[in-house]
Amino acid sequence: MGSMPRIRLMDHDVIVVGAGPVGARLATVLAERGVDVLLMEEHASIGRPFQCAGLVNPWSMQQVGLNDTVLQDIDGATIHGPHEASVSVGVPGEVRTSAVCRNRFDEGVVHQALNAGAKLRLSTLATGLLPIEGEGWRVNYRHESSTGTATCRLVVGADGAHSRVRHWLRCGRPKEMMIGNQVEVTGFDTEERWLEMFTGMAIAPGFFAWAIPTGFGTHRVGLWSAPERLDEASPEALLHALMHTSRHAPRFANCQVVARYCGPIPGGMVRRPVRERAMLFGDAAGLAKPTTGGGIGPGFKQVSLVADALANAIHADRLSEKALKKISRPWDDLRRHQTRARALRNLFLTESDDDTLERHVAIFAQPDVTAMINRLGDIEHPVPLGIEMLRKVPSFRPLALKAGWAMLTA
Repeated sequence: MGSMPRIRLMDHDVIVVGAGPVGARLATVLAERGVDVLLMEEHASIGRPFQCAGLVNPWSMQQVGLNDTVLQDIDGATIHGPHEASVSVGVPGEVRTSAVCRNRFDEGVVHQALNAGAKLRLSTLATGLLPIEGEGWRVNYRHESSTGTATCRLVVGADGAHSRVRHWLRCGRPKEMMIGNQVEVTGFDTEERWLEMFTGMAIAPGFFAWAIPTGFGTHRVGLWSAPERLDEASPEALLHALMHTSRHAPRFANCQVVARYCGPIPGGMVRRPVRERAMLFGDAAGLAKPTTGGGIGPGFKQVSLVADALANAIHADRLSEKALKKISRPWDDLRRHQTRARALRNLFLTESDDDTLERHVAIFAQPDVTAMINRLGDIEHPVPLGIEMLRKVPSFRPLALKAGWAMLTA
């Protein structure tokens, strides 16, 4: 009789580098399925530094049930054109997204992972990977003033936009990398449960700025753009101009800044999100939404698509690159949707000058178009709405051929 192949004893089945919400969610679903998971987090606490707008869509919130972290439910948005046009979309009482306390939300997801049996090491920076041929990885790390090594069958990079794991594995880079700047303020007055978006080349070239209500009289005010569109400006300077010299400045006159945040926003899944006994998740994989920059929803979806198959493969120790590519095949739909959403964003927003943007917002404000947006609009799935507007709104029909070509070539 043939003998079973010897499997090296490892410290852990899986090491997840990065204990943000996506890494912690992956650790939870794997630990619930009997996998030995270690979360390795470089910072001394969970949820810091906070670098995003902190919006969580209803589906993602259902996955974790952390409704007590919600600061403000949001039903819709008011979009301001570069000049005078504006439009409000959404239905009062129908929650489209929620602003959460990211510190409490992230801690909540990590606690779920720990309750499921995962382990956590804080203040632990992964410093390198060494392959154990055909069997796993040695993850070198630095913890405070000491160094060490932990071994695993599968290593996961969930370590953010500038992922070290992605770099070490040579997985490629996200299709685009935006940068954002945000402040938390008191004294901004807006409609309850409604966020606001501000467009224009002088505000956020090719993208938009936002004011998100976060309860208790506070708002997160920020913007994002691509570095190549900023010329010599900086996100900080553009945000200052929005609040002090733009046509919207009077609305910010009574604002007091109570916190500041900044960070990168990766868009476009990397070329190789799986390698031999290795995978990338969330921002490390380039999964931020090209239309809003949000990463929690796509990251949670990425986890849900592979949870069962991945846990089974870990237990069977079938973790070759070929096997992981098969497991991650459902991610192809995420990649396609992301690519099409970026093409439509470029068409309606990024590649439009101020006069064109103003016309677009004015068209959105037409009652039949607003009704279409309210009926089909979905923060997570903007492509059906974009296609429907190109098909049925006469003013957008000249864009249809360009859109079709952009989506085909994308």
